[in-house]
Amino acid sequence: MLKFGAAEKPFSENAAESYTIPAKYYLEPEIFEREKPAIYYRSWLYAGHASQLPEPGCFKETRIHEQSVVLVRGRDRELRAFYNVCRHRGHELVQGEGRTNLFTCPYHAWSYDLDGELKSSRNTHRMQGFDACEFSLKPVRVEEFCGLIFINLDMDTPPFRELVPGLEEEIRRYCPRLDGLSFAQRDSYDVAANWKVLIDNFLECYHCHPAHKDFVSLCDMSTYRSRTHGIWSSHCSAKPRSDANSAYSFETGDVDFGYAGWFVWPNLTIWVYPGEPNISTLQMLPVGPGRTIEHQDWFVPDGLKSPQLMEAMDYQKSILQPEDISLCESVQKGLNSFGYNQGRFVIDDAESELSEHAVHHFQKLVMKALKREAFAPVQLG
Repeated sequence: MLKFGAAEKPFSENAAESYTIPAKYYLEPEIFEREKPAIYYRSWLYAGHASQLPEPGCFKETRIHEQSVVLVRGRDRELRAFYNVCRHRGHELVQGEGRTNLFTCPYHAWSYDLDGELKSSRNTHRMQGFDACEFSLKPVRVEEFCGLIFINLDMDTPPFRELVPGLEEEIRRYCPRLDGLSFAQRDSYDVAANWKVLIDNFLECYHCHPAHKDFVSLCDMSTYRSRTHGIWSSHCSAKPRSDANSAYSFETGDVDFGYAGWFVWPNLTIWVYPGEPNISTLQMLPVGPGRTIEHQDWFVPDGLKSPQLMEAMDYQKSILQPEDISLCESVQKGLNSFGYNQGRFVIDDAESELSEHAVHHFQKLVMKALKREAFAPVQLG
């Protein structure tokens, strides 16, 4: 529904000419529900890190809206993923994470091996025509990438690596010791804003000078550039500030840079801070049209947090995240205002920190996904 006669302005392929998507895309429950099959049930989504499943039998539950998925390391050390539901009467098999030899349903004790095969189903041996093979756990697609684990409910989507050419090389350029990192901690935030508001905010640094004085003291913002590629984008400062920064203390590590970040469609951001080797993921999980849960997972050498890395984590948790959350929650309130429906992207040809072309790139992906779903609903299972 339009706001008191406000006519919608065109969202254009050309970022320099385009208006932003209308406020309804951040507010309406109907659009939130459309996004589930259009975006979340057909995209590669971050689900954890290989270091969280180090040994056979280690498992971890994750959710995509109403769909629960269990990741498990098999006896052959292969990583697998299954819908987290017993094939008998639909009870969920596990919660959280742990280690097991068999998945045993707490309802009627049907048991499944780590490869999903049904191993035990009490009293079915007397039933004519019962085929245990028919009731194996249903698989979910899974891939490892730079140690990160991605899952996809759509069996027809191309492999994740094919969709992000060049991303691994760029991440490894800023974090050469990536393979030696393990899970260290998770910080979570409950944000009163639509998930797309949070992504929009990450994708531009036009707001950084007014809102993040410590961050701009960390980076040489004259070298900050945003580059868009298919379903991902990069946001990097090639140099740190030459003078002392107020964010956190560090000495130059393997690579001399100010900050490196990446967006991966639809809801994942990846961060590398300067100093000792580290990488973190910040994922935006939609709960409702106006509420999002954010999880930031940190990965450091052997999972052990040094004083310098703890200072960087504390800066992120205590300063930068609260600053961004405050901005995004205010934007969500403003999107409800009768005085706002759409804005214009601020664009420059240099793709500098002041340009919002990466926000346009993301919003274009949203609009294409919603349009595609209207004509070609996703086939699941």
